[in-house]
Amino acid sequence: VRVSESGGGLVQPGTSLSLSCTVSGRSFGAYAMAWFRQFPGKEREFVAAIDWSGHRSSYKDSVKGRFSISRVSGDNTAFLQMNILKPEDTAVYYCATGVGVTASNQTVDYGYWGQGTQVTVSS
Repeated sequence: VRVSESGGGLVQPGTSLSLSCTVSGRSFGAYAMAWFRQFPGKEREFVAAIDWSGHRSSYKDSVKGRFSISRVSGDNTAFLQMNILKPEDTAVYYCATGVGVTASNQTVDYGYWGQGTQVTVSS
């Protein structure tokens, strides 16, 4: 199973950015997936997750109303739409999936991770 992220970059505060995640090597649509992020010197933290059906999602409190996670089951692709970005959103963002079906916010529930994509929010 291979997880690949794309879409990171340098943006100004208040603008938007969309991240994409592609999973290959298995039947992606049957499992939950999530986005986590990591700040320098800190542990990886939960950002958003979506369940196997795409009908249920969960978010970190600080991104609710600004970030939106979605998925396209048949295409093995998921997205994280990030709006009204803030400097404190600057981090490496990781896509993850596992063998569970619920939108968990725990890193231990995801066994497959991408390499990460850098998001920098700065003026």
